[in-house]
Amino acid sequence: MNAIAPHSNLDNDADSNTLIHQVGKVLILAHRESTDLLQSTFTQAGFECDVLRQADKPEYQTYASIYRCLLNHSQAWEFAAQAQQPTLIVEADFVPIVDLGKLPLPFSPDQARLENVGMAWLYTCAPQIYSVTVDGFAEGFSTALVAYILTPQGARALQGFVGEITVRHGTGYYNFDSEIDGFLRAQNLKNYVPFRNYGEHGGRANPEHRRNGMSGLHRADVLWGSLAFLPIYSEGSHLRLFGARLQARFKGIARLAMGKYLRPKIVKSSRTPGRLISFAIRRQLTL
Repeated sequence: MNAIAPHSNLDNDADSNTLIHQVGKVLILAHRESTDLLQSTFTQAGFECDVLRQADKPEYQTYASIYRCLLNHSQAWEFAAQAQQPTLIVEADFVPIVDLGKLPLPFSPDQARLENVGMAWLYTCAPQIYSVTVDGFAEGFSTALVAYILTPQGARALQGFVGEITVRHGTGYYNFDSEIDGFLRAQNLKNYVPFRNYGEHGGRANPEHRRNGMSGLHRADVLWGSLAFLPIYSEGSHLRLFGARLQARFKGIARLAMGKYLRPKIVKSSRTPGRLISFAIRRQLTL
């Protein structure tokens, strides 16, 4: 299930297209969680890594936890807007795969230099693809900000996002992450999803989601490789991890079969439908 699969981007791209060469810094977003293991994993892989923790201001006590999470992400966006290279932003419960730094960017570095790339998810939740470039990069959509790469221009574009969400929805519960793709695309920026996930959402279901009628439980449908360490939800059990990963794989294949990952209307309107279909099937069904 987790073995690294062959893909044209891995086979043909030069070493300079790997994350370790293209990402300027890794930012880990946390509240009070321990980030030692995650931070050491990135540091040992050769990344420069910092931790940004949520502020505990008195006025924040009335905010929904998901809104406080948005504010923490916005801190990272401020840094990324000033950076010279793309920034990798991850939440504290992200579990990367082994050798994550050796994998390629999910978009072309040349295209990023043209300043039309906003962001790329490294972990996807309810993903969809819109198009696939001749080089095999998929433009698409995802929710969840567990792990993503943000370009400087994407970060600058997002600086008005918090204000818009606050005006429209206040500081209460609202799944803001589902609107980020549309917000960036409205500013003529393209967003990308990976061929396979670069890691796993290792946390348990968020109780705030459950209180608002959502499960809050999501896992990577298919991974590039083996996880660097056991996620929290496994409770130290490899058997529990296997069961969760198997369920996530079945769910990913079901979404593909039901036309949720690649919607039929997208295929019908595409100039290269074969490329879309090939990408969607290979990511799930090749070893």
